[in-house]
Amino acid sequence: MNKLLKKVLVMNLLLTLSSVGMAMAVDIPAPTDVAAAPADAEVSESGLASKVLSPGTGTEHPAAADKVTVHYTGWTTDGKMFDSSVVRDKQSSFPLNRVIAGWTEGLQLMVVGEKRRFWIPENLAYGGRPGRPAGMLVFDVELFEIEVAPKPPAVPTDVAAPPEGVDVTKSGLASRVLTAGSGERNPKASSTVKVHYSGWTTDGKMFDSSVTRGEPTSFPLNRVIPGWTEGVQLMVEGEKRRFWIPQKLAYKGQAGAPAGMLVFDVELIEIVKF
Repeated sequence: MNKLLKKVLVMNLLLTLSSVGMAMAVDIPAPTDVAAAPADAEVSESGLASKVLSPGTGTEHPAAADKVTVHYTGWTTDGKMFDSSVVRDKQSSFPLNRVIAGWTEGLQLMVVGEKRRFWIPENLAYGGRPGRPAGMLVFDVELFEIEVAPKPPAVPTDVAAPPEGVDVTKSGLASRVLTAGSGERNPKASSTVKVHYSGWTTDGKMFDSSVTRGEPTSFPLNRVIPGWTEGVQLMVEGEKRRFWIPQKLAYKGQAGAPAGMLVFDVELIEIVKF
């Protein structure tokens, strides 16, 4: 074996060992108090415990619908790290109402620039779901930015039942035009549309809204609830319409979905694919 080949092999070996060493060192060591919340931690009524590690510079707290940007690392109580945006070297952004309950509650205690440790009981974490970290989880979270969500639309005054004079189809779908559109054609059942929408149950509780997320949503009309498939075909681009959708055209009593008749305000922004 000549000297040049030996040198190449040695360099390759060193690079391999270096890579292995980096891979082994990638986990962030667990806090010394990872097994249980210390006596000086704050504990909320829900059982969420937390402790400020570094005070922040901000004065405003995020609300549940706001979007936040954070760095975080999570451990199980035996000290095993299971996730970390710090290790990935990429901050994470998300609406607070789209994460585990312990995060939704806990991040609302923070201000920008603050770093806080959370001890999140299982019922506020993944609830024993298969494939998820089990038991109480510990997170170190640093809050970098708060993006305030748009204000939710007002609850319609006629949310309890369709008023007299609205259009009602043979299927029982009721609707009325709130704002006339400028388009000239209606989408088909197979069309892909872009809309803004908000949905309420008949007691006035809003259960979903693209408006509060600040981002329209797109979907094929044949991939949504029957009341949407039928109703949006009545619309033209630019139109805003209110729908009263009976349960048989909505979620049909499906577990975990909003029950009973649902009311939606829908704005058809674009027929993306006719």
